[in-house]
Amino acid sequence: MPASRIVYVLNGPNLNLLGQRQPQIYGHETLADVEASCRRVGVELSLEIAFHQSNAEHEIIGWIHEARTRAGGIVINPAAYSHTSVAILDALSACEFPVMEVHISNIHRREAFRHHSYVSAVAAGVIAGFGTEGYGYALRRLAMLIDAA
Repeated sequence: MPASRIVYVLNGPNLNLLGQRQPQIYGHETLADVEASCRRVGVELSLEIAFHQSNAEHEIIGWIHEARTRAGGIVINPAAYSHTSVAILDALSACEFPVMEVHISNIHRREAFRHHSYVSAVAAGVIAGFGTEGYGYALRRLAMLIDAA
C-alpha cells in the first residue's frame, strides 16, 4: 500500500509570534507566510498539508497521535520543546514514518541549552539555520522519503 501523502507540519510555542518576536533571529515572515509557503510546496509535490501551531505541549502530542493513523510523515519545529520535551520525543517515537525537524535559527550557534534537541533522536533529518526556507527543504526531503517507501 502506498504511503499517505498527508504531511503534518507542527509548530511549537511562540511560533505564532513569527515576524514580531526577535526578527533579527527569526526573520520578518509570519506563521501565515510559512503556512502559505508550505501549502505551495505541498501542491508542487502532491502533498496534503495539515498545518498546526500550539503553545501547549499536549496539543502537539495530540496532533502527533492523530498523524500516526493519517499521515506519511511529520515536519516539526518543536521550538523550545526541542530542548525540554521527552513527551514529544515519546510521541514521535511511536510513529512509523519519517519525521523532519526544522529550526529557523541555527540552534548550535545560540545559547548552550539550545544545542541539544530530544526530537533529533528520532528525526530522519534536521534542518537548522535556513530561516523559514527550511520548511520547504524539509517537505522536499520528506516527499522523497515517502516516494521511496
